[in-house]
Amino acid sequence: MNKPFNPETQPGLEREIPPGEASFYGAAVPPIFQTSLFTFETYEDMAAVYAGRSHQLIYSRGDNPTVMAFEQAVADLEGAQAGRAFSSGMGAISATVLALVSAGDRIVTVRNVYSDAYRLFELMLSRFGVTVDYVDGTDAAAVEAALPGAKLLYLESPTSLLFELQDLVSLARAARAHGVITAIDNSWATPLYQTPIAHGIDLVIHAASKYLGGHSDTVAGVVVGSTELIGRINAQAYAYLGAKLSPFEAWLLLRGLKTLPLRMPRHMASGLAVAARLSAHPEVERVLHPAFSTHPGKATLAGYGGLFSFEVTEAIDVPAFVNALRLIRIGVSWGGPESLVVPALAPLQLQKANCFTRFGISPRLIRLNVGIEEVELIWADIAQALACARR
Repeated sequence: MNKPFNPETQPGLEREIPPGEASFYGAAVPPIFQTSLFTFETYEDMAAVYAGRSHQLIYSRGDNPTVMAFEQAVADLEGAQAGRAFSSGMGAISATVLALVSAGDRIVTVRNVYSDAYRLFELMLSRFGVTVDYVDGTDAAAVEAALPGAKLLYLESPTSLLFELQDLVSLARAARAHGVITAIDNSWATPLYQTPIAHGIDLVIHAASKYLGGHSDTVAGVVVGSTELIGRINAQAYAYLGAKLSPFEAWLLLRGLKTLPLRMPRHMASGLAVAARLSAHPEVERVLHPAFSTHPGKATLAGYGGLFSFEVTEAIDVPAFVNALRLIRIGVSWGGPESLVVPALAPLQLQKANCFTRFGISPRLIRLNVGIEEVELIWADIAQALACARR
């Protein structure tokens, strides 16, 4: 069972929840506990909580029953012991990293890591003397060579924009041999299509705003892993960053999880169909989709998300292509029901992020989130936009 934590008590204190409360007394849908605090009948009741003799909750910045139900649901899906939810994916990433590294430590991560994770590493952690090595994650030997002396190996499989894979089994084994904690962003594959803990990874992070929520109406994050590591995150970072998840958003996420097994096959099938047609189009130079990869990291994937990138030829005017789209919209997130594009050329943040420019992201690269619309409609929109954008 996921164990609650309250910042008003001893940091890291773990307490059990009575079975009745954990199941919400048989409710088919967990209720929204829209409350900031939980009151006590007597002084003795409060004192018992602070002394660690009682399981009663105190304050929703620590634990809230609706949020705890979501944490436990994701932990169960990932095969983890415990979890902690946050108000954003970056909240989950930040708390995880800050709980595990100290001044002077070193992180090893993959090239083209998520842009805001890169900013966290370069703009925030560098102030405290934490160094970061960016390694080609497709090269397991190169990653292993960088591990000695590192505190954390931070992975994304597949990676942002380029969708490169990592051999999770060999990297987890190597990291454990060197005493390095492993964490991975598993937002793209979801627990349905990749369970990193089963392959030896210590911590799994999700931007729950994406496929877990699935409706483009929630911003959230979650990290799951062993009770010991989640306890470290609780005690050393979670309570003090303040990035707690609201009960209402947790309820939306629980609702999204119920349809995850129905939505993901649609995203996968439509994404594969569109990717195949793009790969055959004369104005597309390459399609970056893990399904087309021969990398050993593909072995841990049981399926695919609907997010991938493609690079157009010089004959295509990228802004004109984007402007010609009618069904597909322009938007930076993904994982919801609508199809979206992000051209790598456009956002100023991508142009300024060295993690992208120094690893050769083409200005003709376009990221596509294939939604759940009819695949023929999606393809017709892409085809007409490519025709309109030809120079």
